[in-house]
Amino acid sequence: MRGLVPFLESNYREHTFQRKSPVRRKPGPRPSGEPGYGRSGKSLADQIGKLLTESLKGQEECNLILVIDDLDCHDRNARQKLFAAAVGQVGEASDISHFVGFASPEIEAWIVADWGNTVAKDPDFRGCQQKMQHWLSTEQSVPFDDPETFSHYDPDRKACHDKLSKAIVDSSIECCDRVRYSKATHTARFLRQLSPNVVSGKCPLFRQLHARLSQPE
Repeated sequence: MRGLVPFLESNYREHTFQRKSPVRRKPGPRPSGEPGYGRSGKSLADQIGKLLTESLKGQEECNLILVIDDLDCHDRNARQKLFAAAVGQVGEASDISHFVGFASPEIEAWIVADWGNTVAKDPDFRGCQQKMQHWLSTEQSVPFDDPETFSHYDPDRKACHDKLSKAIVDSSIECCDRVRYSKATHTARFLRQLSPNVVSGKCPLFRQLHARLSQPE
């Protein structure tokens, strides 16, 4: 996700971040066995072992292994164990601290939590953001004071029954005349504008991530 690393770097300056996943997409067909772009869940867990092994065997300095994923309405404890096990299977990582953090249900929950510093201030949406917020609240039941609780797990989809990112896109279609919300463009931009303290007040899972990254290594 573009914007996540700049957000981390600007708010947690005691750390230096090196992104290992998602792997940057290259032009042309992907060779067999090459790590995929934007993996999540079990697929990301499978990728973690390979990426860590390659990185740590290269003797890169590392004091903390950080895993962040969209929870997508899955069970948090099960997902935490999944990623912790993936890190734990890498021998080179045995003496390195790790932390598994989640955006619940998606990283757009952070945008919703800090709406006043993101969508409300943006020139693309300044004229229609109040209508968007009202539409999201009334038509999609988005809880702006508790956005991590949006939607529920759908066993048929194996994901959230409703996607928060889609709801935001739909709100822009319904309420704005000239602009459509773009996950790639707007979410990436808004991540750079977030206040961790504001998001922490409304998103308990984010609060755990914020507390961990606020600790010096």
